[in-house]
Amino acid sequence: MRYLICSLLIATIHKTTSAQIVNMESQRIQSDTTGWFGNIGTSFLFEKNAVEVININATAHIEHKTLKSLYLFLANFSLLKGSGQIFNNNLFYHLRYNYKLTKVLRWEAFTQLQQNSVTGIRIRFLVGTGPRIKVSDSKRLSLYAATAAMYEYEKEQAHPPVYHYDIRSSSYVSATYKPFQNTEFIGTLFYQPLYNNFSDYRILNEISVKFKLAKKLSFTTGWYYLYDSRPAAATPKLNYSVSNGIEYDF
Repeated sequence: MRYLICSLLIATIHKTTSAQIVNMESQRIQSDTTGWFGNIGTSFLFEKNAVEVININATAHIEHKTLKSLYLFLANFSLLKGSGQIFNNNLFYHLRYNYKLTKVLRWEAFTQLQQNSVTGIRIRFLVGTGPRIKVSDSKRLSLYAATAAMYEYEKEQAHPPVYHYDIRSSSYVSATYKPFQNTEFIGTLFYQPLYNNFSDYRILNEISVKFKLAKKLSFTTGWYYLYDSRPAAATPKLNYSVSNGIEYDF
């Protein structure tokens, strides 16, 4: 077990590795300029001792910003395997468009595709849209709130397969705090119930911290907590993780 814990701790931080809800607020690149931005990250660990451990993580994050529009693309692949068992196996992409209507109001549209055998998701496809409001924005603290309606298609990894065709609400509040020039805290709280059945819901709380080591190199650490009242297959309702890693910006 200690080898598995070590591999998790040194892997590149990215909450999408096991997430059923992807926190896009923590993935937005804060910049006052227009143009192309992004970062890439990868890690690989192979260890052979009392057990054999393989940990692979690869991410791509690309943004293009104009005066009115923001295009965001995020992709991730992760695999954690030890003693012949797969503890994490995830592949997903997320594409989002953000259009500035006023100084405080933006409209977003997004689509996402995900596969995660560990959480019982053979495939999950999302498409949604809704407003995003800037509640407060200062040099050190920014606060946003958003809500969206999304269509969710899901195929569970069960025998026989179980299919879901749902319309779900997705609302969140997010705060970013920068006490120092090289330090950033991001906290987000999501609530995702079905419109026709509020007893079927998901709650996500995520906190991340980023410390600049150099101009383009950062150390990151994060806390991820998810409660799903109706999880896929026989997976647990409660999931949480702590992660650390290195990120390179370009």
